[in-house]
Amino acid sequence: MITRSLPVLFLILSFLPMTGRSDEISDARPPKNPEDLTRWLAIMKAHGYTALEMSLATGVLKEDLPSTEEIPSPDFPANRIRTLPYPGGRHPRIGFLDGAVRPQRETKLSVFLPWNPDAYVVADVPEAIWWNRDSPETADRQGRELLYLAHTHVPTYWERQGIGLEPLEWKPLPGQQGWEMERRLPNGVTFGTRLIAGTDHVELEQWIVNGTDSPLTGLNVQNCVMLKGAPEFSSQNNENKVFAEPYAACRDESGRRWVITAWEPCQRAWGNAACPCLHSDPRFPDCPAGEWRTLKGWLSFYEGTDIQGELDRIEATGWRKPLR
Repeated sequence: MITRSLPVLFLILSFLPMTGRSDEISDARPPKNPEDLTRWLAIMKAHGYTALEMSLATGVLKEDLPSTEEIPSPDFPANRIRTLPYPGGRHPRIGFLDGAVRPQRETKLSVFLPWNPDAYVVADVPEAIWWNRDSPETADRQGRELLYLAHTHVPTYWERQGIGLEPLEWKPLPGQQGWEMERRLPNGVTFGTRLIAGTDHVELEQWIVNGTDSPLTGLNVQNCVMLKGAPEFSSQNNENKVFAEPYAACRDESGRRWVITAWEPCQRAWGNAACPCLHSDPRFPDCPAGEWRTLKGWLSFYEGTDIQGELDRIEATGWRKPLR
C-alpha cells in the first residue's frame, strides 16, 4: 500500500540531488513529510500527471513513485466547482515558454470544468504586480517596476537587488470552501489572493497592504487564466475569444461551451494566443502608507450560445462590490 511505502520514499528523497530538470519547468519542491507527499500525489493524480511529471514536481525518482492505482484521489466537496493548487512539474502554457521560465506554483490554482472532471484551467493570481518607482534606476522603463512576478522573465525589483523570495503554498479555507495565499515582501508590502468556490462560479479577491512609509501608485495587476489543461479551449488564437471589459471569455469549437473571467476595476481585457490564455487585468487604487486596497474577481463556465446574455446575467449578480 502507498501508506507503507511513503516513509521509504521520503527517506530516499532526502538524499536525492535535484537534476535533469528543464528551466522551462519550475524547480522540484520536495515534500515536507510523507503526509505532504501523499497530498501532492493525490493532487497530481487529479491533474492526470504521468510518473515523469510527478517526479519533476516532487524530486522523487519516477521508479520510486507508487502506481496511479495506489495514489488516493482528492476529497472534493459536494456542490462546489472543483479547485486545487496547481502542482508544478508541468508547464501550464503551450507556447511563449521563454516568457515564463520556472513558473511558481504558489500563485496558480486549477479550476476544473464542471462537465469534464479531467480538464481544468489554471488561474495565475497574480501573475504580476507592477508599481511606480520614480528613481534613476527606472528611468529607462518610464519609472515602472515589477513588485512581483510569478515566473522568471522581466527582472523584478527583488531580482535586480539579488534578493530571493521564499516559496509559499496555498492554504485551504475552512470547510473546503477554497484557498488562500498571502506573501509579505521584504519592503513591508503584503499581497494575497483568496478563492471561494461556489456551485456555479468561483469568487476571487485580492488585497494589498502598504507597510512602507510611502504611497504605492500605479499598481497594475496581471491576472491570467491559462487554457492548456482544457483542450477544448486551447486553440492558439484569439478568434475564439470575446473581450468586453471587465469580461474575457473563450469558447470551444462548437461555440456552445465557454470559460469566463473578470476582475474589477479592470484596466484591460485581452488574451495571449500563444499561451493561450485570458486576461482581465485590474489595477489597485493608489494605496497610502499604512492602508490596504482590494480587488474583486470572477471565474465561471457557461453552456449555451448566448454569451452576451450570460455576461448580462453575471453582471446582474452584483459581483462587483465597493472597493476600499
